[in-house]
Amino acid sequence: MAPRPCPCGLPEPFESCCGRYLGPDGAAPPTAEALMRSRFTAFARGDVEHLRRTWHPDTRPSEITLDPSMRWLRLEVLDRSGGSLFDTEGVVEFRAHHKEGPRTGVLHERSRFVKESGRWVYRDGDTTWM
Repeated sequence: MAPRPCPCGLPEPFESCCGRYLGPDGAAPPTAEALMRSRFTAFARGDVEHLRRTWHPDTRPSEITLDPSMRWLRLEVLDRSGGSLFDTEGVVEFRAHHKEGPRTGVLHERSRFVKESGRWVYRDGDTTWM
């Protein structure tokens, strides 16, 4: 049986890609893009704890509820700036394709990330639903 591909779209198996960041003992993603990909994977897999843990406390909602009818299908990274191992801020622009019932759509976002205590966290983003 072939390993499961990672939902984030990279060609690696889930376990060696975003799987190493999810879960209570997950490692810290080394870049803003790796964090963004792991967050997409968390949405796709329903991992609310990873989303909570990687959301900046100043912008994190008090409750994170995922819509069970929304299926996240595919991720396209369009652009990135900053967000490397040596940066403290980064921006990642992406399109996240989803399906809700019979309808498909796209979430387009320019996400802003900051490094807090040596770990990348999602700060906020400019979002358009298509």
